[in-house]
Amino acid sequence: MSVPSTTAGHGLDTSLAGLHLASPLLTAAGCGGPELAPFTDLTRLGALVTRTVTSDPKAGAPSPRLAETPSGLLSAVGEQNPGLQGFLATELPWYAQRGIRTIVSISADSLAEHGELARRIGAAPGVAALEVRLGTPDGYQTGKVVHVVSRDAPRGVPVLAKLPPAGDPAEHARAAMDNGADAVVVGAGFPGLVVDPHTLRPLLGAGVGLLSGPAVHPLALRAVYDVHAAAADVPVVGVGGIRTGFDVLAMLAAGATAVQLGSVLYSDPGAPDRIVAELAEELERRDLESVADAVGLAHERP
Repeated sequence: MSVPSTTAGHGLDTSLAGLHLASPLLTAAGCGGPELAPFTDLTRLGALVTRTVTSDPKAGAPSPRLAETPSGLLSAVGEQNPGLQGFLATELPWYAQRGIRTIVSISADSLAEHGELARRIGAAPGVAALEVRLGTPDGYQTGKVVHVVSRDAPRGVPVLAKLPPAGDPAEHARAAMDNGADAVVVGAGFPGLVVDPHTLRPLLGAGVGLLSGPAVHPLALRAVYDVHAAAADVPVVGVGGIRTGFDVLAMLAAGATAVQLGSVLYSDPGAPDRIVAELAEELERRDLESVADAVGLAHERP
């Protein structure tokens, strides 16, 4: 489904971490890449977030890696990727050659590795921003990681801090921003388990996984709402169970500036075009002239 010309660019552009985006729709890390190209125009996304890149190649988690749940999807991919060298040589050029706004997701086991990834990927052609995946237990550790990535990333390359699913999101968000992050990503995945009905053992090869999809949408909305309530100055990317234009609008109202699409892309790889058209209709129906007009509305008194 193509975006109607009457809606494309009609109040859908937004600013995030110093970037001007054609729409507030981004993909979530690992949920879409070149395989989406036959179904949606990747150049019309706000940005595409790559799968998470680590210093060394990773084979990922044992299979099975995905399991359907009621209104959700449990996944444990294990950061499968070709490593820093492989990504720079093969994957990143594909995006750069096609003019796709690309945010690179990174993850590391040490501060030194975080710094190297920030320096080398941030300096590569075609990188619009870095998204650092955080698994830290508290705000102090979050601040340490974000400080190193923000310090070592080339000047002008924004840093998005993808907050861990555990802990107080507002605490992590403030720690990330105080240490140089330009925006935070809130609401990604919630720990879960699925039991195989035949073996009565965990169904995923890794045992536990992260739950995404419509089942987590209210939880993600709450996390975004709490961050905005505690720190309205923090730019937030909301992610979790977004399927429709109204889901995007709800995230904006809760306090997000942009959103990420994840599990919906597995069942509907053309979803970005449909959702951006639906968002335009939702804004028009409410006499909202732009995405910015919707941000934080859920916090206002009637």
